[in-house]
Amino acid sequence: MSDNVLLPSGSIEKQTTTLNLGPTHPATHGVFQNIIELDGEKIVAADSTVGYIHRAFEKIAERRSLYQITPLTDRLNYCSAPINNMGWHLTCEKLLKVQVPKRVDYLRVIIMELARITDHLICNSIMGVDSGAYTGFLYVMQYRELVYEIYEEICGSRLTTNIGRIGGFERDFTNTAFEKIERFLKEYPAVLKEFEDLFTRNRIFMERAIGAGPISAERALNYGFTGPNLRAAGVDYDVRAVAPYSRYEEFDFEVPVGSTGDSYDRFLVRNGEMWQSLRIIQQALQKLNDLKGEEATVYHADVPEYYLPPKKDVYTKMEALIWHFKIIMGEINMPAGEVYNAVEGANGELGFYFISDGGRTPYRLHFRRPCFIYYQAYAEMVKGAMLSDAIVVMSSMNLIAGEMDA
Repeated sequence: MSDNVLLPSGSIEKQTTTLNLGPTHPATHGVFQNIIELDGEKIVAADSTVGYIHRAFEKIAERRSLYQITPLTDRLNYCSAPINNMGWHLTCEKLLKVQVPKRVDYLRVIIMELARITDHLICNSIMGVDSGAYTGFLYVMQYRELVYEIYEEICGSRLTTNIGRIGGFERDFTNTAFEKIERFLKEYPAVLKEFEDLFTRNRIFMERAIGAGPISAERALNYGFTGPNLRAAGVDYDVRAVAPYSRYEEFDFEVPVGSTGDSYDRFLVRNGEMWQSLRIIQQALQKLNDLKGEEATVYHADVPEYYLPPKKDVYTKMEALIWHFKIIMGEINMPAGEVYNAVEGANGELGFYFISDGGRTPYRLHFRRPCFIYYQAYAEMVKGAMLSDAIVVMSSMNLIAGEMDA
């Protein structure tokens, strides 16, 4: 919409143009809207709106048993759904005071770091597409597919995985799963290096990304930024390092940090994190190989109240049949309590605030979705930029519509 005003002198004063970027638009990568006011191609104001999905996950969860909530978490950041699943299970375990075996923690770390890699490769390759380079996207998507094959081998699912259970995994990893993980570790480093060569010193990409959508460390903290977007602004905060879970304190890894908080730094930080994730997965595999005896084979904790018994036992043993029925029908009361648990999601601190009144379902449940929090800064970050910058900035922030409203 654009308006020209006829002045008394007869001359025409040009007014600004209002542009709706979204709610459904190929450049927004999801269902959300930005109302942008333009003076020519310069952005003079922006207003971000959310709420187009409106799935009410948090209220739905108040009427579901713990396992029935896991598929809801898949649909937050669906680009790295296993991290959401693990974060939820860790929250339940914190409330239920469940201690998991070492092997479970190491297996979880492998899955979470694979999910982090897939999330970052999607973000950075699509950022390349949004700046005019399609090749990198096609190249790395082959390896996202390989990771999805690993998920499929472990749990039977690919995008929304519902992977794992309270206390561990529903089944052990197969030899095929480990073979696919080894193949990924062998092949992906060369691919990632070539991907970086395509973009990092590419003059066109640099001119599109450097200086686009910068944010200072102070402003990022004020908005509640976490994850790669905060670290790109120069703040060294990573939940895995600050408040370790799943034995992350046993792993040797670095936390990549930027300085300017612009789109280019966000790109570099995510690339750096993929290298660190590969390093962590290698260490986790070595730690698995070092386990001896029963530790080397167990894949779940001894929690019959929350862990489904094997199907063969359900068919032949009365106790197993009873537990199966009680778990499936959600007939187990949980202890009363109030917990908050957070993991380092691919986009930042993914937290679950869980209040139990001692019943069979949560009394209250809140998902801390990192995308929803840092999206609030988008209008400020693009003000004064060009229209073309709005697309690159949005892409570099990795805004996932599934996290915008829960």
